[in-house]
Amino acid sequence: MKIDLVGRKVLPYLMLSKGGMPQDIRVSPDGKTFYVADMKADGIFVIDGESFKETGFIQTGIGTHGLYPSRDGTKLYVANRGSNRIRGKPNGKGSVSVVDFATRKIVATWPIPGGGSPDMGNVSADGKVLWLSGRYDGVVYAIDTTSGEVRKIAVGREPHGLTVWPQPGRYSLGHTGNMR
Repeated sequence: MKIDLVGRKVLPYLMLSKGGMPQDIRVSPDGKTFYVADMKADGIFVIDGESFKETGFIQTGIGTHGLYPSRDGTKLYVANRGSNRIRGKPNGKGSVSVVDFATRKIVATWPIPGGGSPDMGNVSADGKVLWLSGRYDGVVYAIDTTSGEVRKIAVGREPHGLTVWPQPGRYSLGHTGNMR
């Protein structure tokens, strides 16, 4: 199956039939299921890879935006921006939901202390840190993937995405790269 089939069949289906606002898509570790983050639906649609039919929905948080598999393939980190709007306000009810791939259940929710807007990023090469831009707050979040502890790093106005390269220590503030 080619990934461009997803763009033609799954995303338009969600946008038209649900009035949604898909933002990101990832495939399960076994390659059989697609997870689609929807900013207006506040969660992720679960799509069967063979039939392209919706098989479930996981409510995660306000403004579900980015999806990032853990390096060991057991969890999916879900960035919830804290707003359903393209132009959100600072210090929203942003959070990160942690979904267990095996059960498709949320096993943890990490709110951003003091409010925030986790957007796009990736997991460090060693799997210990989830790096996310803070779209409406001018920061980058470094989130400990074991404890959920959040560090904020000031970077300037409206960072949208953070590419974390597979080589340790390489980052690019901009948009997100899809790498493993």
